[in-house]
Amino acid sequence: MDPNALSIPLWIMAVVSVLQALLLIGIGIGGYLVYSRVMTLVNDLEARQIAPLREKVDAILLDVKSVTARVSQQTERVDHAISGTIDRVDDTAARVRAGVHDRVSQAAGVVRGIRAVIMSLLTRESHA
Repeated sequence: MDPNALSIPLWIMAVVSVLQALLLIGIGIGGYLVYSRVMTLVNDLEARQIAPLREKVDAILLDVKSVTARVSQQTERVDHAISGTIDRVDDTAARVRAGVHDRVSQAAGVVRGIRAVIMSLLTRESHA
């Protein structure tokens, strides 16, 4: 076997290996460049589009929080006012009930008195 015959395939494999290494290095550099451009684009997009949108959302959330606090405060005031009104209505109803009961008791007493007088007069006339 000729020693030159064996060295040619080794040279071919060495050249192919070097080409593969150069190709991998080129792919790595290309990947880094693409990654760098994509990150620049993402950062630019975030600065131009997302940051203003986030500021608007934060402002809306702040307004919602303020409105919610006011609604909660007003709800508490209305609840307190309704409770006070119900208490006053209950007190008034109790007073009216007591007043009517007193008047009815007085009227019933008067009616019983008149009835007793009439019964007394009728009883005397029947004995006479």
